[in-house]
Amino acid sequence: MASMVSLQPTRNPMMLSPHIFQTLKTNPSSLNPTQKYKPFCSSSYAASKSQSSSISKFYRRKNNPSNEHKLDKSNPNSNGPLRGNSTNVTPNVDLISLCDEGKVKEVLEYISQGVSADYNVFCALLDSCGNLKLLDMGRRAYEFLRRSNYVNDVEMNNKLMGMFIKCGSMRDARRVFDKMPERNLGSWHLLLNGYAQNGEGDNGLMLFEEMKKLGLKLNEESFLAVFAACSTVGAVDEGLLYFEAMRNEYGISPGIEHYLGVINILGSAGYLYEAKEFIETLPFEPTVEVWRALRNFARIHGDIELEDHADQLLVDLDPSEDNANKIALPLRKKHTAVNMLEDKNRLGEYRCAEPYREEGFGKLKGLNGQMREAGYVPDTRYVLHDIDEEAKEQALLYHSERLAIAYGLISTPARQTLRIMKNLRICGDCHNAIKIMSNIVGRELIVRDNKRFHHFKDGRCSCGDYW
Repeated sequence: MASMVSLQPTRNPMMLSPHIFQTLKTNPSSLNPTQKYKPFCSSSYAASKSQSSSISKFYRRKNNPSNEHKLDKSNPNSNGPLRGNSTNVTPNVDLISLCDEGKVKEVLEYISQGVSADYNVFCALLDSCGNLKLLDMGRRAYEFLRRSNYVNDVEMNNKLMGMFIKCGSMRDARRVFDKMPERNLGSWHLLLNGYAQNGEGDNGLMLFEEMKKLGLKLNEESFLAVFAACSTVGAVDEGLLYFEAMRNEYGISPGIEHYLGVINILGSAGYLYEAKEFIETLPFEPTVEVWRALRNFARIHGDIELEDHADQLLVDLDPSEDNANKIALPLRKKHTAVNMLEDKNRLGEYRCAEPYREEGFGKLKGLNGQMREAGYVPDTRYVLHDIDEEAKEQALLYHSERLAIAYGLISTPARQTLRIMKNLRICGDCHNAIKIMSNIVGRELIVRDNKRFHHFKDGRCSCGDYW
């Protein structure tokens, strides 16, 4: 399968040329307010209209220049300079609508120019940064938030942690958590779930033990979060102990979600027989979700007999599952693997190697040689096409996540972390290959597939190969 690579426009604006901002600062009236300017970018990326930053309105400051950097003390929510001696003159712009449209950089520029951002604006801004995985923009929003009146608000800090977790930066999320003057139980749950989502289950288990030592009142959500952490690191014994403590020590009656959490712990670790026994001892009739989970784990671990058994029981409960299963398999071929590489607030989309053959393809060939010397052996089981063995190895080489990494290596400074967003689940061969890549290039490679984060560093992945 030949991969393709292309850079597609995104809603992330490109940077304007610095001389434009200098002109605005010295003489804002010299520029045409309706004129659009070409973005200033490196030759490695193709600029597009949606990536271009444009300024639709300019607002002339009429106050004394000496007062430009004085804050308006009469308005505690003001984030900008004083706009006159009596009243504030600020642009009439809807920051929340801009956030909803994904124009995060424009919102940050308006705030830096003095437009006041209230509580709802910061909420929308952090949501947009998290949904679009804009880590650098989120950090900049954090700087503005630290200078606002909401810096100590518990819910705002929870939202800030959630943004960093969505962007895959648990270090930033933990830093926010540690600096919070007050926390609620939701703060602990958020961080605990974040560790599970990012494959740092061991840190999640330590956090849960800390919650117990502090005497926090654990509830149903607390145990759901710790079960998720256990499943990411194969902590079977710990998960079963927590399940027993939940019922016996804390008097919490498990719901179906908790039973599914235990099944996930057993299934992720490959304890399929134990998972089947656990299902047979459930105090209620197994539901569709229960048999679907067992079937999926049996499929992942290659137990065809158990997969057929669970599939039959699943169809008996819900006959529509039989048709859905038969129809869904051929449709998988219609999905195109797409990878997004984040670099300096810009996203490059990678589908095929042709447009960047001289750069990306050459880097891939060099990496492939180094990987083979390091012990990499292509696992051609993940190539479903009926082609010869050599062609299968070539198809694996051009998987889009590898192309995104190769191009990121030649277009970013040494040692810089690369962040890849993938719309499909990463295959087992690419997972092994990227572990070796991270050791060769000496970088942290963060890959977000459609299921979870994978943090590759020093030849290891944060998921511990439980994904």
